[in-house]
Amino acid sequence: MAETDAKSEHTVSYSISAESKTATHTVIEARDFEFSVDEPTNVGGTNAGPNPVEYMLGALAGCLNVVGHTVAEEMDITVRNIAVSIEGDLDPRKFMGRAEEPRAGYQDVRVDLTVDSPADEATLADWLETVEARCPVSDNFQNPTPVSLSVTSD
Repeated sequence: MAETDAKSEHTVSYSISAESKTATHTVIEARDFEFSVDEPTNVGGTNAGPNPVEYMLGALAGCLNVVGHTVAEEMDITVRNIAVSIEGDLDPRKFMGRAEEPRAGYQDVRVDLTVDSPADEATLADWLETVEARCPVSDNFQNPTPVSLSVTSD
């Protein structure tokens, strides 16, 4: 049996680096890009960028778009555009240290895809099922992913 932490020859690794600018503002570098994560001013941030959980929803939208177009091409379905609307609900009490339950992350995420396509409903239902199964970000939302944290002091 293979070790669970062994990478296959097909594994692609991604990495970022980040540094805090303030208690709420983080600057992230990914490949040749830099972006900010921050909280809105009404919760003590400087509003220098979307907050972490908004980026999660944005990552899901971006991934669904890429996978949606890829799958449509493979299935020979004409898709002129995909508009994605996502809402997620979370209870901030655990994050704020005010309660142990419920979990800190999203409790519910609702995704609506509006597809500009001449395809019929049955074809689009098959397309959506394939998109959901193949979207890496959707997979991470729906399944536990091991995360290993460590700390080093300067």
